[in-house]
Amino acid sequence: MRWLRTFGEVVRSGLTIEETRLEPLLALRTAAGVAIVVGLALWLVSPAYAASAALGAYSAGGATFQRTWRPRKVIALGAGAGLALSTFVGYLAAGRLVTFLPLLAVWAFAAGMAWALGSTAGIVAATTVGSMLVTITLPTSGGRALEHAGVIALGGVVQAVLILLFPIRRWGAHRDALADALAAVADYARRLRHDPTAPFDLEPLMTARDAAAVTPSQARTRPPVLHGPRGLAERLRPVLAALADPDVGAPAEGPGRDRARELLDAAADVLDAAARTVRRGTPAEVPPARADVLRVDEEHEVLEGPARQAAERLVELLGEALEIADCGDAHRSTPTPRGPAGTQFLVRPTMFRLVPVVVRAVRRELRRDSPVFRHAVRLAAVATLGYLIASRLPLGHGYWAPVASVMVMRPDFHRTYARAVARFAGTLVGVALATGMVRALGPDTYVFGALAVVSAGLSYTLIRTGYAYSQCFTAAYVVFLLGMGGQAWQQTVPDRVVLTLLGGALAMLAYVVFPAWETPKLAGRLADWLAANGRYAAAVLRSYAEPTREHRAAMRRALLASREARAAWQKAYDQARQEPVRPRGLTSREAEDAQEALAGFDRAAMLMESHVPRADSSFVPEAQRFAEALEADTAQAADDVREHRNPDWGRVEEALHAWEGAAGDRSPVVRREAELQKRALEDLATAVSRTPLERDVGSAREEQRVRAAVVAEGDGSGPAHRDG
Repeated sequence: MRWLRTFGEVVRSGLTIEETRLEPLLALRTAAGVAIVVGLALWLVSPAYAASAALGAYSAGGATFQRTWRPRKVIALGAGAGLALSTFVGYLAAGRLVTFLPLLAVWAFAAGMAWALGSTAGIVAATTVGSMLVTITLPTSGGRALEHAGVIALGGVVQAVLILLFPIRRWGAHRDALADALAAVADYARRLRHDPTAPFDLEPLMTARDAAAVTPSQARTRPPVLHGPRGLAERLRPVLAALADPDVGAPAEGPGRDRARELLDAAADVLDAAARTVRRGTPAEVPPARADVLRVDEEHEVLEGPARQAAERLVELLGEALEIADCGDAHRSTPTPRGPAGTQFLVRPTMFRLVPVVVRAVRRELRRDSPVFRHAVRLAAVATLGYLIASRLPLGHGYWAPVASVMVMRPDFHRTYARAVARFAGTLVGVALATGMVRALGPDTYVFGALAVVSAGLSYTLIRTGYAYSQCFTAAYVVFLLGMGGQAWQQTVPDRVVLTLLGGALAMLAYVVFPAWETPKLAGRLADWLAANGRYAAAVLRSYAEPTREHRAAMRRALLASREARAAWQKAYDQARQEPVRPRGLTSREAEDAQEALAGFDRAAMLMESHVPRADSSFVPEAQRFAEALEADTAQAADDVREHRNPDWGRVEEALHAWEGAAGDRSPVVRREAELQKRALEDLATAVSRTPLERDVGSAREEQRVRAAVVAEGDGSGPAHRDG
C-alpha cells in the first residue's frame, strides 16, 4: 500500500501544472536560433546536417532556461561545446560495443557526478549523453563526424550571438531573486501582525545570496540597485521578529500591540514597493500615509524598552527601503549596507578558475552514501543497459530508450519517478498530435522543418509549467525533425512510444535496485542542524559578552552555516516524506516535532541577534558562560541524536541558573531570550527522547534484524544493499 500510495502521488506530481510566469520573448528568441541553423543547414547542405544543427541549437537553447547566475550566452556556448565533444568522441568509439559501451558508461558516470556542481550542470551534462547516443548514427566517416560536431557547436554559437544581440531582461534572474527576498520579508511582516511567532522560509534569502555572487566582470556591469537591498532584507528580518514577539518586544495586548501591528503593516507596504522597484527597474510609489506611520515620536510613542528600540531600528532600516523604492533608475546609486571593510561583492569563480572548484566538489561526493555518486552509478548502468536492450529489439532508433532514461533520472526518488511518468504522458500526446499533422500535410521537408521550429518554441514557452507539457511539444519536435529527414511516421511513432516506456521503466527500476533514500539519514541531518544552531547561538552570545568586530564576523559565519544545515535538513525531510520506505531512527511525528522545536531555537537566537550591542556598548559577562554551555551541550546532543540517545541539557540549566542568580543583571532581555532557547531545547528533547520501554523494544528489534541479516548472509540470500 505504501508503494501504491506513493506512486499515486508521483503521478499527480508529474502531471501537475506549475503556476509560474511564462517568458514568451525568451522562447521566441531561442526558437529563432533553432530556425536559423535549421534553415541554413537545409538550404546549404542536407536534412541530416539540419538534424545535427537542430540538436545543438535546441539543447543549447534549453540550457539557457535553467536556473543559473552566469550569463546565458556562456551557458549556451558551454552546452554547445559539450554536445559537440560528446558527439565526436562517441562517433570515434561507435561501431563496436567493446569500445562504445565503456565510453558511454564513463561519460554517463561523469554526467551524473556533474550534479555535485548543481542542477544546471547536471542537466546540461545529461544532454551531452543524449547527444552521444543520437548523433553517432548520423555521420558515415571521421571527417563527417567532425563536421557534424562543428554544426552542433554552431547551434550553441548562434544562440549565444542572439542573446548578445537581443538581450531580454539582462540581470532578470538576479533581479527576481533579490525582489523575491524583499517580498518574502514583506510577507513575513504581514504574518507577524496576526501571529507573533510566524515561521519564515529562508530559501528566498539563500537564493538572493547565491545570486549576489558575481565574477569581477559581472561586478563591473551589475546595476547599482542590485548592490544593497539584500543586506537590508537580512537585517530587517530579526528586527521585525523582535518587535512582534510578546516576550521581548511589544506587549501581547493594548496600545503597544496596536502600534506594533501598524508598524509591521507599513513595513510590508514599503518592502513590497522596494521589491517592485528592484524587479522592474522603475520607481514604486509608497502611500504617504505609510511614510507618516514610520515616525517614532519622542513624547507620544507608546512602545517602551526593547520594543521601542526595535521600532527605532525598524524605522531606520525602512528609510533605506524608501530610498530604494524612490530610486528606480538602475544608473543611480542605492543604499549600500554596512559591512566589513573592503567587502564589495560575493566572488564567483570565473570559468577558467572553476576547475579546482569542480575537482573539490566532485571529490566530496565520491563516497558510497552520497546521493550524487549513487545517481552517477545508476546513470551509467541504465545508459549502457538500455542501449544494449534496445539494440537487440526489432525496432528502429533504439537510442530513444537510454535517452529517455538519462533525461528523466535525477538524484532523488520523487523527481525521477515523476519525470518518468511526465515524459511518457507528454510523449504519448506529443506524438499523437504530430502524427495527425504529418498525415494531414504529407511529406514536405521545409514544412516539417517549420513545424519543428514551432514545436521547439512552444516547448521553451512551457518549460517551467511542468515537464509533461514541455515534453509534449518536444516529442512533436522530434517527430517533425525525423520527418524532415525523410522518415515516415509509421517508422518513428510506435518505436518512440515503446522505447520511451522502456527507458522510463529502466530509470524507475534503477532507483529500486540502488536507491539513495533520505529517510534513514534524517537523524544525522537533524543532528547537523542542531550542532550548527548551537554554534550560531553561542556566537551571538559571545557578541554580548564581548561586542567586537571579530565576534560579529564569527556570528555571520555561524548564521550562514546554520542556514545551510537547516536547508539540508529541510531538503532531506521533504524527500523523506515522499519516499515509500518506513521511518528509521526518527518517526514522522518525531521529525515534525523536532523540526518545530529547532525552528523555535533558531528563532530565539535570531531575536537575540536583533539586540546585539554595538562595539562601544557595555559587556554582558554572564553571556560567555552560557555560550560555552550551550555550544557544549548542543554538540553532545547532536551525537546523542545520531546514536538515538536522549539528549541532556545539564550544563545549559546550570549556566542559566547562575545567570539568574547573578547580582546586578544588566541584561534581562538577553536572559529572557536565553530562557526561550532553553525552552526550545527542552521541546527538542521531548520530541526525540525515548522511554525505557521504547528503547528496549527498539533494541530488541535491532537485534532481531541483525540476526536475520546474519542468517541471510550465511545462506547467500542476503540483500544486495543493506543501507538502502
